[in-house]
Amino acid sequence: MDTKNIAKIAVQAADSKRGEDIVVLDMEPVSLMADYFVIIDANSNRQVKAIADEVSDQLAENNVEVYQVSGRDKADWILIDAGEVIIHVFQKETREFYNIEKLWSDAPMLNITDWVD
Repeated sequence: MDTKNIAKIAVQAADSKRGEDIVVLDMEPVSLMADYFVIIDANSNRQVKAIADEVSDQLAENNVEVYQVSGRDKADWILIDAGEVIIHVFQKETREFYNIEKLWSDAPMLNITDWVD
């Protein structure tokens, strides 16, 4: 499965759990660490966990290996490493503080409107 489809699975899973302000950055032109960053936020640590669990479950159902999940204990920022696709699930305040989109502002943002309902 190509990495864009992996990102799409993550976006759809996050959207199904009411993830907010979902953004996909194309990291290929600016970094060797990943092809895509999927960035999502939620209103509570319970919702952050629910989104991260759904993303992990949907990746597993589609035979995508998840190498590591970090941050589940505190759940203000859970990072899911799916190889070339890195999924960041934040509480709103934590996302604003770290501002990954600004840090990686050279990365093009994908239009994902046709990926979600």
